[in-house]
Amino acid sequence: SSSRVRDATCSSAFARLLFRSFALDTMAIRRSNMGLLLLLIALACTLLCSPRAVPRALVVADEAPADDGDTFFTKVFAAAAQGCTAAFVAAILSAMSEPVVNRLLVKRMTVFAALNDVQIADMAKFFLTTFPTNMLKFPVFEVINRAMMYTSLSPGASGFVSGWLFCTIMLPVTNYRFRKSMGWPIKPELLYQAYIPTVVRDILYGWARGLAGPFLLDLFAPTTFFHKAAVFGLTIWASCILSSPCNEWRGFTLQPPEKKLPFFEYFKPINYARSTGIGSTIMGIALMIGMLVTPYAETAFGYFKEHVAVSLSVVALIVALAK
Repeated sequence: SSSRVRDATCSSAFARLLFRSFALDTMAIRRSNMGLLLLLIALACTLLCSPRAVPRALVVADEAPADDGDTFFTKVFAAAAQGCTAAFVAAILSAMSEPVVNRLLVKRMTVFAALNDVQIADMAKFFLTTFPTNMLKFPVFEVINRAMMYTSLSPGASGFVSGWLFCTIMLPVTNYRFRKSMGWPIKPELLYQAYIPTVVRDILYGWARGLAGPFLLDLFAPTTFFHKAAVFGLTIWASCILSSPCNEWRGFTLQPPEKKLPFFEYFKPINYARSTGIGSTIMGIALMIGMLVTPYAETAFGYFKEHVAVSLSVVALIVALAK
């Protein structure tokens, strides 16, 4: 249909804009005014180019595709245009949680030390990274996930293939985002760092989620939206636990050479339990909250899309307050 073609066209243009922002950030996005400008551009594009009713497929993407006569490629390209609202909500949650989780993983800090090492201003600045990168990562995940629905693979095999494809395509974005969360310099030659442990982790995560999701849904049989969100959060938690050995391997590999801990010191049971237990819990709760909040965010985005004058007024107000 023409609306889907228009949405796909908008999404493609928006992806090109975000990719330019990504490149600029590696060169000169250290001025707060430039960061604010990029954020406002991204928000405006989200409001004006997102589909009228953004499905929560990026949050809960386990339903089989409906047979409505559309071709495979039409559905795949339509899926690429979905998820702007979910990406925005997840970016806020990631900006608050990832700096803490990454310090637990790589620096082996205690929880209180990690919290004290991250300031509110750091989280706000990191949002300028999480939002554009989510707008790159989420459509890729949605396209891969939708494509897997058209295969005859089992849930475990589908998760295996999805994890490998997603990691291979998006590892530079993942490592870029990781280094930004740690406050480390961006080096192009390190954007594919720790490929082997990361791809194995993502494969295990995709396999575990493909098995744990249906199992927990059958076990708890949730009937309300809140219960479904809770089961989804539990699925994420269980998948993170099952894939945690490779996540610890990735963290060990990503240590800076000058501060690298010895193998037996890094992999102390207490360090592993703290990093995995707390990190998995944070991710499960964050994504559960994201699923609960997304419908309200969709309503807000829908309102601002229908009332462009109000949207522009809000943007102007933000600019005025930032001066």
